Amino acid sequence: MQSTAISFSPSISLPKKPHKPSGSASLCRFNPLSQPLRFGSLNGSTARKINPISCSADSSSSKLNRNGWISVPAPVPERESDGVEVRATSVPESAGEAPKSKPMTETLVLGSLFGLWYLFNIYFNIYNKQVLKAFPYPVTVTLAQFAVGSVLVILMWTLNLYKRPKISGAQLVAILPLAAVHTLGNLFTNMSLGKVSVSFTHTIKAMEPFFSVVLSAMFLGEFPTLWVLSSLVPIVGGVGLASMTEASFNWAGFWSAMASNLTNQSRNVLSKKFMVRKEESLDNITLFSIITIMSFFLLAPYAFFTEGVKFTPAYLEAAGLNVNQLYTRSLIAALCFHAYQQVSYMILQRVSPVTHSVGNCVKRVVVIVTSVLFFRTPVSLINGLGTGIALAGVFLYSRVKRIKPKAKTE
Repeated sequence: MQSTAISFSPSISLPKKPHKPSGSASLCRFNPLSQPLRFGSLNGSTARKINPISCSADSSSSKLNRNGWISVPAPVPERESDGVEVRATSVPESAGEAPKSKPMTETLVLGSLFGLWYLFNIYFNIYNKQVLKAFPYPVTVTLAQFAVGSVLVILMWTLNLYKRPKISGAQLVAILPLAAVHTLGNLFTNMSLGKVSVSFTHTIKAMEPFFSVVLSAMFLGEFPTLWVLSSLVPIVGGVGLASMTEASFNWAGFWSAMASNLTNQSRNVLSKKFMVRKEESLDNITLFSIITIMSFFLLAPYAFFTEGVKFTPAYLEAAGLNVNQLYTRSLIAALCFHAYQQVSYMILQRVSPVTHSVGNCVKRVVVIVTSVLFFRTPVSLINGLGTGIALAGVFLYSRVKRIKPKAKTE
């Protein structure tokens, strides 16, 4: 629907020859104004009226202009009369409206990323635990996961699915610490998953907010408030209570999970610090792709030196393992590993490191519940209580983190 506006523009009636229409039919012209218009010249001549509907018969005395309107001669024939012509113009409805923002779209995109992050992580933990239970070599398993990710990255660049980056030596030096902590974080996680249950590993990893607060203060200058520090108490206490009553507890699995907390949060903070540099910055997909390839080359020598080559079909058959099943589960775990890590970096560029850590802890709740149901892990009352207290502390932490300290007034 369009609204109609009236615009006024000056026009000059030229003394041209009258236009005589053919035939004797009467000529009628509709004036869009409901009231008669008064026209007058600027020299003070008498104004004349034009009715809303003017009709005239064909005669020599009738003078029509080119637009079909009745031309009224000016009082002084030597001079041209000044008048006003009325025109109707259409104004679109959208005129004057401000462009609409799209906060809902951004929220849906972020929510979808979190959902994919959780889904890929669930599948990774289930299949990865099955592989580590049958093949207890976490360094080789981690190397295989980096190898699959590196192949995917190379195919993506070769097939021009994503632009191949031009990396300088200075950028590689800056990315090297990220690749190192990324390698260690995933290696320690697999070591813990191979030693203890999935639920207990992720219960220990619920302490990530503690490491996030410490590292954010050290590297980003984000100092916590008293409320944030208080919320860390139930997290630490709940993890301790759950550890005391865990049926699959052993120190190797416990310290591996704690080391994973430290290295993963170091990666998140360093990644955020690196990606906020505007000059020569890399997008998240390129950054993660380079980190994946670098992690493979960093871990390969250590894997061959410590565990040797044990992922061959001949070795697996000699060990009495189902080769096809192990390879299939390893491939699915590696694909989910690369997918959830990629989505994690995409989320990290949209939120702060602390928010990313809180989302990671919520993801851990989903992983704990699904792993307990899938593997039928026995959970005692005190163990479940400790896990619940730790997760409640994480929720409290996410709430009080939003409270900003009051500015000091002089």
